[in-house]
Amino acid sequence: MDRPASDDDKTLLFEGQWLRLVKRGHWESCERTHGKGMAVIIVAATPDDEVLFVEQYRVPLGSKTIEMPAGLVGDQSDNDTLEAAATRELEEETGWRPAHVEVLLVGPTSAGMSNERIAFVRAEGLVRTGAGGGVDGEDITVHAVQRAQAAAWLMRKQAEGYELDLKLWAGLWMLERNPDGSLR
Repeated sequence: MDRPASDDDKTLLFEGQWLRLVKRGHWESCERTHGKGMAVIIVAATPDDEVLFVEQYRVPLGSKTIEMPAGLVGDQSDNDTLEAAATRELEEETGWRPAHVEVLLVGPTSAGMSNERIAFVRAEGLVRTGAGGGVDGEDITVHAVQRAQAAAWLMRKQAEGYELDLKLWAGLWMLERNPDGSLR
């Protein structure tokens, strides 16, 4: 059994602009070099009950992906909160601004590889403010899909060759339920 490692045990193997690779004992892992090591994934449906998805090319996969809107917390300000990051990222990526956001769950994204944690945030009371598409050349395509057709639409996209973020299914579940399983 591995013992808990401290930062004193950490050896820096590589550091880039956005990520660092470290070793603790025999275990190698990745850390973010900026922000709070935290990201938000935003679960949102429009007033017409369309689930918001984003499509973008992801270099590490060499493929286009379908994801829910998401972004880093603290990459623009040390005072950034989960709620502020979710509101900002949803509007930048999709062109929809929420009246209210609720943090549902926080946990690791890939506990064996990275120290990054992600927060599922539900956004409600959406108002259209623009086209979306991201910032700084993100080249995001926004998809608004009727909630009742969302899972089938995702499977068609996978059949077309898109990579699907597995957190999509958790997000769809959280549109209708609270983290404890109770209906909203």
